[in-house]
This record gives sequence, structure tokens and C-alpha cells, in this order.
Amino acid sequence: MRPEGLQTKIFLDSGDPAETREAIKLLGFLDGQTTNPSLVAKNPETAGKKFTKPEIFDFYKKVVTEVSGLIPDGSVSIEVYADMDTTADQMLEQGRDFYKWIPNAHIKYPTTSEGIIAAERSVKEQMRVNMTLVFSQGQAAAVHAATRDAKIGQVFLSPFVGRLDDRGENGMDLVKNICDMYRQQDSHVEVLTASVRNLEHFKYALALGSDIITSPLKIIKEWAEAGMPVPGEDYIYPAGALQPIAFAELDIAKDWQEFNIGHELTNLGIEKFAQDWNNLIK
Repeated sequence: MRPEGLQTKIFLDSGDPAETREAIKLLGFLDGQTTNPSLVAKNPETAGKKFTKPEIFDFYKKVVTEVSGLIPDGSVSIEVYADMDTTADQMLEQGRDFYKWIPNAHIKYPTTSEGIIAAERSVKEQMRVNMTLVFSQGQAAAVHAATRDAKIGQVFLSPFVGRLDDRGENGMDLVKNICDMYRQQDSHVEVLTASVRNLEHFKYALALGSDIITSPLKIIKEWAEAGMPVPGEDYIYPAGALQPIAFAELDIAKDWQEFNIGHELTNLGIEKFAQDWNNLIK
């Protein structure tokens, strides 16, 4: 069952409902699930298969509908298909469609100019969104500014830890910086720590008070086997040789267009998701 003192919501990062069942069994609870094209491509049912575009969307709908039924009180993130040429209108059209699939959806948009425009319009239409592929504090500031009329719970922001670590930067510093900025300026946006690669990432996100953590089943299992520890503020994260990411003094009351939101890792992430999706299509 849920450990005493756990404020952070725990999500599973997976495109396989069998893993949803296992996570619920391991923890005794599960607050939500995040999906993306790469995770859906790894679903055992897709192995060796090719789909038409309508078939792949039908398969994605089947997966998230099953997951939604397993965690009806949780959130399920559904990601739009986007490459570097996808417009805000095209993303929004998908988002509106996906949002009707299940009653507890958050629509994932990439944190690019077009993705932020789509999110801004989605929020005005009372949809819930999850801004993904976040690699900078400027992107986080822009998401707050673009969705400032949203209610609590309507907007998630997903900083990706592991991919920053991969290039020698301390990805957990980004999570800390965004959490600090949002708290200092009373943001409505909830921080969803993503690209969690190990138990130390997971434990430090808990210690930082990240609103949500999404994690692969393997790490949820490690946390469960360790007794579901909830570290406090005195937890020391073993950053090793990773280079620190400095906190930026940003005023999130400004217009979102004033922030620098370009990041090469966001672009690379979009390309990777699009490639995984396209590899499934006939």
C-alpha cells in the first residue's frame, strides 16, 4: 500500500497493460501511466508487425483504454504523433481525437513552439496536457506562461533526466531548478519527473517533492523491493562526475514567447519518437 508520507504521485512509464497490472500488484496502488510512440512500439503485440496508420491509432487506443480501465482514478498520458514539420493545428486535431478515447487522458505535446501553441489552445478547450521532452528551465517557464489560466492538475511538465545525464549534465539539477522556480512563483504546473533510469533518480525526485514521477517497471520493482523508501530533504544525490546545471532567474509572468525554448535534445527526441512510430507503419 501507499507509504506514509508519500506526497508524490507514482506513474508507470509503459505501453503495455500487462506491466500496469504488475505495477499495481507490486505497489498496491498506481496513480497514473505515461505512454509514447516508442513505448507502444515495444508492446509485445507489435512484435514483427506492420500496421496501416488507422490500425496503429486503433492499437494505441486499445492499449490506453485497457490501461485506463485498470487505473480509472489515475491519469493516462497519450502522445500525439509529431515530427519537426507537424503544425500546432495538426497536433491539436490529434489531441482532440485522443482526448475522447478515455475519461482520464492527458495529451502529450512536445515542448516546441508548435507544441506550446497546441497546449495553450487545448487548455482553453478544458483539455488536460502533459508537455514532454523538456530539457531546460526556459521551456518550463514558457509552459507556465502559455497555460496560466489552467487549473491544478490540468498541466503536467515532463523534464527528461536520463538524456541529460547521457551527455554529462546532471539531469536531476533540472528537476530541482524547475521545482524551485515553480514553487517560488506559485505555478499551477505539476512537475512530472521522466526519463528515470535508476533508483537514485527515483529517490531524489521523491526527496525534491516532484509532484509526479513516471518510471519503468524495473525501477518501480526495485523501489518496492527496497521497502518503498521516501527520502527527506537530507537525501544526498550521488551526482558523481555529472556537470551541474545552474538555476536561472526567470520571471514566469512574462509572455511565453520571451523564453528561449529551443533545445537540441527536444528535437532529437521528436525525431526518435517519429521514427519508432513510422517503423510500425506499412
